[in-house]
Amino acid sequence: MIKIYHNPRCSKSREALKLIQDKGHVEIIEYMSQNIDLTALRSAIALTGLKPSQLVRKNESIFKESYKGKSLTEDEWVEAFVKEPKLLERPIVIKGNKGVLGRPPENVLSLF
Repeated sequence: MIKIYHNPRCSKSREALKLIQDKGHVEIIEYMSQNIDLTALRSAIALTGLKPSQLVRKNESIFKESYKGKSLTEDEWVEAFVKEPKLLERPIVIKGNKGVLGRPPENVLSLF
């Protein structure tokens, strides 16, 4: 099973999805329109080997308006992603016990 934290409006996310669709069953988590499960997101991020603070989209207006200059813990960043999904870099793709950030989209191929 492959999971993708996907934003269909994002070109990188769409490209990554195309690369994995023929690799097996894909569970698509459209995190911008679905409620994100905090525990599942925390686990997905951990599988990438990245810190939540490394997955913050700093060019988003919500970051500039509400988070820029603030010092958040890694857990607080995950909570912020749940509250403000636009902050989360995408896509995150998980296969088994390994995950990657699909930027660039070709990163997802390392899962296969």
